[in-house]
Amino acid sequence: MQAVTKLSRIFPERLRAAREMRKLSQLELAERAQLQQAAVSHYESGARRPSLRNLRRLSEALEVTTDYLVGRSDSSTLLPPSDEPLFRDFGRLTLADRELARHLIAQLARRSGSEPT
Repeated sequence: MQAVTKLSRIFPERLRAAREMRKLSQLELAERAQLQQAAVSHYESGARRPSLRNLRRLSEALEVTTDYLVGRSDSSTLLPPSDEPLFRDFGRLTLADRELARHLIAQLARRSGSEPT
């Protein structure tokens, strides 16, 4: 019973923290995750828990792992740890800046003749 209580407390806290880290409003997160803003509000307040499908949508929109959101991991990043300077600070960028970085990398890959995966 304690594990369920802990989980029900962790998810709303981590969802809000991840959203705020990405500097997104609830509405912006909802749009990225293809959910209603009210659903995001309910999840953050702990009034409701997301389905597995919606949990995955939220994690993808926030670029964090589902394990992080539900408290199974303390690492929020989807990127593997790297000492490569190109990726070192990627996790601290806003979503908009990440998208810009991906776009620039894709352009460079096209210019060199190899598309990124």
